[in-house]
Amino acid sequence: MAMLEVSQLEAGYGPIRALDRVSIDVQEAEIVAIIGANGAGKTTLLMAISGVVPTRSGTVRFLGRPITGLAPHEIVRLGIGHAPEGRRIFPRLTVRENMELGGFARGDRAGVRRDIEEACGLFPVLGDRMGQLGGTLSGGEQQMLALARALVGRPRLLLLDEPSLGLAPLVVARIFEVIAGLTARGIAVVLVEQNARAALKLAARGYVLETGRVTLSGSGPDLAADPRVRNAYLGDG
Repeated sequence: MAMLEVSQLEAGYGPIRALDRVSIDVQEAEIVAIIGANGAGKTTLLMAISGVVPTRSGTVRFLGRPITGLAPHEIVRLGIGHAPEGRRIFPRLTVRENMELGGFARGDRAGVRRDIEEACGLFPVLGDRMGQLGGTLSGGEQQMLALARALVGRPRLLLLDEPSLGLAPLVVARIFEVIAGLTARGIAVVLVEQNARAALKLAARGYVLETGRVTLSGSGPDLAADPRVRNAYLGDG
């Protein structure tokens, strides 16, 4: 049984159908990349999984349980974390307060403190900025904070939306290094990423979304070698 099973999912905004019968699955401790052009439905897919965007039809199952229609905070409690596009940190809260909010659904405050320390081990710069307001961090530091905040929730599955967008290469390399290490901790990842080459190198499997539909799927290496993917998304056309 897959950890996450999305079957024939439809979702949209008003009359616009952003997802058209999308089906994907994610196994335990697996990284799955979702690639596609802007407006293909990638962000909508993550928000539908996490309950932020209501679905029109189809099902989402997590660990065998239907979660379609649950509120976002209920989905978080089940073990799905979401680091959205644009970081969405709280600029007027400190780094520590932002990370503490990542553990809002947990009852073990001591465990939250330990996980904050562990997150600072992954991103030492955050440990140096604990009392600093989130809005004063650099873009790269804010992305690290968004990822650290999601990890404090102890997710079994982490949804990451464009974690490298607009960041310096050294920062991107560190963030991708941390993402790659999550599987060793038993965390599965759904990665939406505009850097398709890097995403497919990192992922075990991937899906291509075009205008709300899955048009290709396969292993990361197979998709990276597919001429259609190379021409459209890897700059080899």
